[in-house]
Amino acid sequence: MTDTTNSFETEDRHTSGVYAKRPTVLVRGEGVYAFDQSGNRYLDATSGQGVTALGHCHPAVSAAIAEQANRLVTCHESFYNDRRAQFYNLLASVTPADLNRFFPCNSGAEAIEGALKVARLRTGREGIVAAKRAFHGRTTGALSMTWTPKYRKPFQTWLPNVSHVAYNDIDGAREAINKETAAVVVEAIQGEGGVHPAPAEYLQALRDACDQVGAMLVFDEIQTGLGRTGRWFGFEHADIVPDIVAIGKAIGGGIPMGVVAWRDAHGPIDRATHGSTFGGNPLACAAGIATLRTIRDQKLVERACVNGAWFLEQLSALQLKAVRETRGRGLMLGLELRGRVTPVLKALQEAGVLALPAGINVLRLLPPLIINREQLQFLVDAVAEVLD
Repeated sequence: MTDTTNSFETEDRHTSGVYAKRPTVLVRGEGVYAFDQSGNRYLDATSGQGVTALGHCHPAVSAAIAEQANRLVTCHESFYNDRRAQFYNLLASVTPADLNRFFPCNSGAEAIEGALKVARLRTGREGIVAAKRAFHGRTTGALSMTWTPKYRKPFQTWLPNVSHVAYNDIDGAREAINKETAAVVVEAIQGEGGVHPAPAEYLQALRDACDQVGAMLVFDEIQTGLGRTGRWFGFEHADIVPDIVAIGKAIGGGIPMGVVAWRDAHGPIDRATHGSTFGGNPLACAAGIATLRTIRDQKLVERACVNGAWFLEQLSALQLKAVRETRGRGLMLGLELRGRVTPVLKALQEAGVLALPAGINVLRLLPPLIINREQLQFLVDAVAEVLD
């Protein structure tokens, strides 16, 4: 049994202070459930911030990590490695078209930084166009495209010049994209920005606008990738292919991992223009292989599409007065509330559900792709009870 008081006091004494912590000590996870120090079980509709798409401690991933940990943990990409080669082959089999040039890193924010470098190196330009309400991470390049002022303001003088245009404003985007634009960066569904899915017509217009001036279209698929929306990648709903894709969160099955993927037509970037000590290490690649294989073999993309449609239908049918709108795609749903979300998150946790905010008044639900109908029904019932 974990000493709760000691955990609280120790973390509070040493923490950086950047996180608003919930007064709960999570000590174990199994499938769609997380358990606290007192043995209380929670249906984890956060998927560990979108990471545990296969649930906690998936047997295939755990076995792959254990085996690789006893074989070879680290191998810099200046050497070849069998696990990395296997990972590349498998990832290339699920990325559309010729999106098969990969730079492995350690997180989604790092993938965004790498994507910006690739775009600037391949175009020779510096301009970036991003969307209002966007969230791409907190490292310097990623932060410059993140819209919310509270994230950017303390570091404003550090950041490159980025044009922000309204999400789903085709005319505004066309006006902003020009021959100085290196990249247009967009989310298929804005997650932190309130769970707003992009209409296909908008994404197609961005593709056309980039083609007209030779800019790169970059998709942030850190949260939406790997089956979350009912397709392998969110941009596939618009029947387009981007130039560059940033992948993270779920790809390592819980092990820190990110990937920059870009089209083979753009070729490799020059040596020494980027790097990562731990990127593509055998341990992360082994976890990534197990994750991709499990998603593919268990048809979890198709399952997310079917179960997500049912989940959205059930939540919408509740017609709760506290909810202004229910939206999303696949197993990435948001309920826009008429009040603040914080009390709702607390009440849901007391009812046995962990959920996320998306701004001050949106409840975000990201259950693992392995979730079944009975577990989804429990989630629906909990939302109904708390918001009724």
